[in-house]
Amino acid sequence: MDTHPRKRPRILLHDPTLRDGHHAVGHQLDADQLRAYATAANAAKVPVVEVGHGNGLGASSLQIGRAALDDATMLTTVREALTSSRLGVFVAPGWGTSHDLVAAVHNGADIVRIAAHCTEADVTERHLDVARDLGAEAQGVLLMSHMTGPGELAEQCALMATFGAQAVGIMDSAGHYLPADVTERVHAVADAVDVPVIFHGHNNLGLAVANSLAAVDAGASVIDATARGFGAGAGNTQLEVLVAVLERHGIETGIGLREVLAAADIAADRLMKAPPSIDSTAVASGLAGVFSGFRRPVQQIARAEGVDPVDLFLALGERQAVAGQEDLIGDVARQLKAATR
Repeated sequence: MDTHPRKRPRILLHDPTLRDGHHAVGHQLDADQLRAYATAANAAKVPVVEVGHGNGLGASSLQIGRAALDDATMLTTVREALTSSRLGVFVAPGWGTSHDLVAAVHNGADIVRIAAHCTEADVTERHLDVARDLGAEAQGVLLMSHMTGPGELAEQCALMATFGAQAVGIMDSAGHYLPADVTERVHAVADAVDVPVIFHGHNNLGLAVANSLAAVDAGASVIDATARGFGAGAGNTQLEVLVAVLERHGIETGIGLREVLAAADIAADRLMKAPPSIDSTAVASGLAGVFSGFRRPVQQIARAEGVDPVDLFLALGERQAVAGQEDLIGDVARQLKAATR
């Protein structure tokens, strides 16, 4: 039993609506859509607004989807709309390069998040160095964090902190966690580092808000959330709901509730065809621990190959598929099809 109660942290909400939300619309948001939401989020005093291709800087490609706009256009469009909110970007080494980082900071990025698979924090060192040298706030996050245990996550986050990350944390990329899982992992990370701890949730099992609250209670002080949950798969932690829940929990976020509700209405009207929902494939993705961004290609390939998308997600989970392995989806679908003949 913990006999040393933690001091409740000041909570900063980080809003990747205009980045993670891109997964839900094939990375096709246009400049007017970006501007409309960024203006509303700024009016609500959302501390950080993140923008970019769903997989981050430099990720627009035939393999995972070409964005409607290039990185520079997205950044400058949103930068112009933000008078108080800071501008964030996301980069995964292998897609984004040091050149992309330099260009992003030149185009107004204040916060740079460097992402790595949960056991591969060593690949973030170079990018974190570049971000710090450029004068941006450098953060490190671990993807698919359910694929290893609390001890390993703590060690990997501590490594990123030694590389100069000014905040570190974990992403529940597949929406796989239960609140107890989050509590255990965030406690471990918070005990291992002296920088703010980040948590990013997905809603495949309907627990994104509960998991985010568990993260706060366990010591996280930077929580990701998107308007109407706009994001990959079943969506992210829902920003406007989380603001209200934290208010009920006695935690100030600095975000205006009425204004963030208005921003969520704009997101629903302008950004998405329909709000994210927890359908059968989303549940299967969460249970299998497969990246939420696989939802659209899994559904398309399953339909083309005549296999059950739930079976396809479960099979991908057995193979521990991760983002960047989209080519594997077709191979596994064909194997399932052959097995049923």
